[in-house]
Amino acid sequence: MADADTAAASPARKNADLPVRVLSAIVMVALAGGALVAGDPWFGWFVLAVVLATLVEFVLLVVKATTNIPYRLAALLAGTVYIGLAGYLLTLFPLPVVVGVVGVVICVDTFAYFFGRTLGGPKIAPAISPSKTWAGLLGGIVGATVWIAAWLQLGPHALPNDFAGSIEDMGAAMILGVGALTAVAAQAGDFLESWLKRKAGVKDSSKLIPGHGGVFDRTDGMIPVVLLAGALLAGVR
Repeated sequence: MADADTAAASPARKNADLPVRVLSAIVMVALAGGALVAGDPWFGWFVLAVVLATLVEFVLLVVKATTNIPYRLAALLAGTVYIGLAGYLLTLFPLPVVVGVVGVVICVDTFAYFFGRTLGGPKIAPAISPSKTWAGLLGGIVGATVWIAAWLQLGPHALPNDFAGSIEDMGAAMILGVGALTAVAAQAGDFLESWLKRKAGVKDSSKLIPGHGGVFDRTDGMIPVVLLAGALLAGVR
């Protein structure tokens, strides 16, 4: 989710980069969608590959960010639990929940990007991530809320009864609240990675994905949203 809501500075550069970003995004969605449709064991292997790639990039960032061995070990342990637990939960979710989680993160990212580019305005935390604006966060909340409202029309019907009843009863205020919480969680994950990259002195976690950087640059917002979804689902059972 890195640089999703970049403000309108250097628009020519962003416009030139947009086709590459879109093409890479299409390929990533196709791979994830193909693995999801194929089901087990392919989806599990796909998640494992993404988790391992994210962990490798995280480890490299931590190594660059600090030479303090106790700090490194603590960060590596915390990051392994953080990333690994999200991957594990994703493999346990029912198919509609996986679609809901992936879709809401894409919507947060997309709406934040275009709101930030269009409206610009004050930065949230320029010392950590100069590109992140309050307008972008607003866009993320709008995107999350729109997706959740649309998903509620289809997704819960395919869930087990103990999930479906509680989820289908969500009112407009709760949908907006969950949308805001989801957008904030995704943004928090983005800020965490941005802070780590700043400490490491790098722009991207890697150069693996054209126009997007590394795998961690794409999963940074997904990880906390998966954990949030796991907590919410545990709460409605």
